[in-house]
Amino acid sequence: MLNVFTLANGRLFQEEIDSQDELTPVAPVWVDLEDPTPEEKGWIAVRFGLVIPQDIIDDDLEESARFYEEDGAIHIRSDFLIDDDEAPRNVRVAFILHNNVLFSIHREDLPVFRLLRMRARRIPALIEDAKDVLLKLYDADAEYSADTLEGIYDGLEKVSKRVLKSEVNDQAAGEALAAIARQEDLNGRIRRNVMDTRRAVSFMMRARMLSAEQFEEARQILRDIDSLDSHTAFLFDKINFLMDATVGFININQNKIIKIFSVASVALLPPTLVASVYGMNLKFPELAFLGEWSYPYTVGLMIASALVPMWYFHRRGWLSA
Repeated sequence: MLNVFTLANGRLFQEEIDSQDELTPVAPVWVDLEDPTPEEKGWIAVRFGLVIPQDIIDDDLEESARFYEEDGAIHIRSDFLIDDDEAPRNVRVAFILHNNVLFSIHREDLPVFRLLRMRARRIPALIEDAKDVLLKLYDADAEYSADTLEGIYDGLEKVSKRVLKSEVNDQAAGEALAAIARQEDLNGRIRRNVMDTRRAVSFMMRARMLSAEQFEEARQILRDIDSLDSHTAFLFDKINFLMDATVGFININQNKIIKIFSVASVALLPPTLVASVYGMNLKFPELAFLGEWSYPYTVGLMIASALVPMWYFHRRGWLSA
């Protein structure tokens, strides 16, 4: 199924195409292909004379393979962000601008595309041609990234309230680390996404394919992206601070455990010394003098030698948490 968009009275109308015969009479401004089949690509070749390569949305980061002109068509490959609770990801989209028709090819539906479709139906004269569609997609992508950044900031605020309280146990610290790692990954994906959008918009400006009004709109998109760059840098700093603070609390909790073991081992050294001395195969005068009380005497001496260090540690405050 193809999603075909036509302009009428300044509004964008969507039509779902299920056959070659339905596509023939349509004069679209935008044709959206979501995970197209070879048959659907054949419809495009017959109707528009455009051959869509099989590997058009492969992951190739070379700029020469992502932004170029060929046979009168402009080819752009861009990454768009999908932010969901399960697996935030960047999805590759291939754009082909051919004979004033924009073709977009991708493997799954994108929030930015849904946002543009909703706006174009609601706002008259939002889109005038295929280049407007492409620019509005990049504009909506920058806005979607900004909204996602705000969500990251809110998530980090919740984490900071848990981390920066007086007591943080290992379980809470582990949950905080997992949350921080998720936000860091999403922030990095946004950084990559806006970088790719900047490159695509800059290519459109260099290609001299935009009108004066569209050129100014492209410059505004680049200014918005610059502001997002500074915000992602701020979030990276905040993430690093929270990560260091959380790891610091984990180290403190571990030091408390090591402290207990250290105190226990030091307190058991005197009883061990007593047991070692009286365990030697020698005759001790005091034991001979005590007779049958030698065993209680030895045990009491061991207990006293353990309690005295514990009393001293407690008096110095070394046993406090």
